[in-house]
Amino acid sequence: MSIIDAVIQGIVQGLTEFLPVSSSGHLSIAQHILGTTEDNLFFNVMLHVGTLVAVAAFYYKLIWSLIKEFFRMIKDIFTGKFKLSAMNYERNLIVMLIIGLLPLFLLFIPIPGTDLKVKDIADILSASPILIVTAVSLLITSVLLTIGIVCNRKNSSVKYKHLNKTNGNLTSGRESYTPADAILVGLMQFAAALFPGLSRSGSTLAVGEMRGINKQKALDYTFVLGIPSILAAALLEGVEAVESPQGISIAPAVIIAGMVVSAVVGYISIVIFKWFLKTDKMLIFVIYTAIAGVAFIIISIIEMHTGVNLFTGAALNGII
Repeated sequence: MSIIDAVIQGIVQGLTEFLPVSSSGHLSIAQHILGTTEDNLFFNVMLHVGTLVAVAAFYYKLIWSLIKEFFRMIKDIFTGKFKLSAMNYERNLIVMLIIGLLPLFLLFIPIPGTDLKVKDIADILSASPILIVTAVSLLITSVLLTIGIVCNRKNSSVKYKHLNKTNGNLTSGRESYTPADAILVGLMQFAAALFPGLSRSGSTLAVGEMRGINKQKALDYTFVLGIPSILAAALLEGVEAVESPQGISIAPAVIIAGMVVSAVVGYISIVIFKWFLKTDKMLIFVIYTAIAGVAFIIISIIEMHTGVNLFTGAALNGII
């Protein structure tokens, strides 16, 4: 893999990690088009680390307040002062983040009759030379985004407005998550971790909106929820790559180039996504994921029939 390939994939990762179009799906597509389909696991993880830096930089004030509130909460737990019914916004968010991460442990369940765990399905699908699963997942993303738009419009009606306890104004949708909200968002994040093409940010945002959460609060939650999950994935996959017999075959300069680009572009994409959501212009992502999904379903069918990558001319091995 060249530095130019790494820069291209860094741009793709940075843009699509936070825009609701699926970073894993677009990385699979980009690698399919470029023909760089070998030894991508560790490189993909490092690109995710780059976007982790981006979200940490954008939300540093919120993250710092959560860290401070976490230690205050621990102190209150040990001194008997902790009360679920009296949590402030930051404390509620901490508890809901913990609950929302629980479904990810389903990734480590062994698959009966094999040596695989559930998380290995994601690796198999991402590495597949056939993009049919990715394409169908993009269509599902489009459907979920559409449902989210409909629910957000319902949340914006007078009937569903809620009183903001901070400023006393009416706001569209609830601002705090419940355990049920967090579990459902966590289950959707689990599904997005399995299927390339199913947008994590888009699908979890849609679930939050379906539950009546304010759209900006739902977006903040899904971005912050991604920090520990991305970090855990980077640690696990990084250790596996280092301990594997072939080790890490990609040059350090290539990895660094991809990470830096994904971090810079990722920060910009967060700004763009929040603007699109605030101005109710999410329909563009519905249309884009639908068109991309249909296009790559057609391309995948042709490739399965011919056995050849339409972009590189290389023979395809496997039909997943």
